[in-house]
Amino acid sequence: MKIRGTLMLAAALGMTGAPPAAANAPLTVVELFQSQGCSSCPPANANVMALADRPDILALSFGVTYWDQLGWKDTFASPRYTDRQWDYAHAFHRTQVFTPEVVVNGRADVVGQDRGELEALIERERTAAGPDIRLDRGAVTVGSGDGVAEILLVRFDPRLVQVPVQRGENGGRTLPHRNVVKELLVLGHWTGKPTTFILPPASDAVLRTAILVQKTPGGPILAAARD
Repeated sequence: MKIRGTLMLAAALGMTGAPPAAANAPLTVVELFQSQGCSSCPPANANVMALADRPDILALSFGVTYWDQLGWKDTFASPRYTDRQWDYAHAFHRTQVFTPEVVVNGRADVVGQDRGELEALIERERTAAGPDIRLDRGAVTVGSGDGVAEILLVRFDPRLVQVPVQRGENGGRTLPHRNVVKELLVLGHWTGKPTTFILPPASDAVLRTAILVQKTPGGPILAAARD
């Protein structure tokens, strides 16, 4: 069952500077799973938000639901995002989920509270060039390549949003959020041949669009793009 345990790291690594990004470098997908009811989440959230402006990184924040019964219901959480975290837990051969958790390219994870460890993981798990992804006029085309994968549509809010938390472990605090995922949808399957998918309209004009080509469930992300 879902638990509220938080993994703690013993090693304390220093802050590291962001490496320069190549002009056409593939996007590295950094997914944070957190809850406004988790007192251990704000440091990891701050580390992921600090990466959000890097052109080589797609930072995404997913609110999970299993803290909601403990005094504060997360304002951005969805069972769909909790299910996604469980997909990763099963892929990593675990019987538990925890917050905070940061997954890089669907391949490996860290708690995310240590900035140096997170950046080291990003460097280790950078994606080699996968299939080409073209976003244009309400459609996305995924080019040729090797493998079979799902095509995921992600819509996220790029704005900095401050949320006053009234109860629970973070009661009395105002927590910042950025790149909060608001929509997650499977567009269809890709089998290695060029395929075009129609994008449904966004529920809010402020949301940005990202596309993930991912082996499932909870598998490696082969390629990503954003508008």
